[in-house]
This record gives sequence, structure tokens and C-alpha cells, in this order.
Amino acid sequence: MIVRIMGEGQRELADSHLAELDRLDDELLGETESGDEEGFRRTLGALLDAVRRLGTPLPDDALAPSELILPGPDATLAEVRRMLSDDGLIPGQ
Repeated sequence: MIVRIMGEGQRELADSHLAELDRLDDELLGETESGDEEGFRRTLGALLDAVRRLGTPLPDDALAPSELILPGPDATLAEVRRMLSDDGLIPGQ
């Protein structure tokens, strides 16, 4: 799976890491819905860190389509709320 972090580029992640990302996504969805700014910041950071840690960076000139697009680290709660579906940032998990 190819994941883009807005403003940072793309990383390739094995499907075996989706369970960890989905757990964080579920937390983020709950915090976004409840307006928990502190929890939102913490969980967004953990989600992005997991993608950075588990993924292999793709070259900047790679033209592969992203299967998942995540907000950058300075995204606001309101911006992420607009990006969310009923499933969170990671649909279908």
C-alpha cells in the first residue's frame, strides 16, 4: 500500500501493518468527533510516526498513485474532520 503524508511524500507499507494503523485511525476518529484537541494531536502524531517508521520512502520522482492520503502534522482538528469518512482516514478497515 502506498501512503502519502501531505507535505512529506509517499511511503510504501506492507498490508501487515494495516491493523496498527487502523487502531490509531479509530482513536483519531473518536477524538475528532468528540473535539478532544489534546488526544487528536497525540494520536495524529502517533499515526504519522507509525507510517514513517513502518514505511519505506519512495523517491520524490515516483509517480505511483497513493492509496491513502494522510494529513500533515500541522493539520487542524477541523481540517481532519473534513477529510474523514465514516470509517476514519483509512476507509474499509
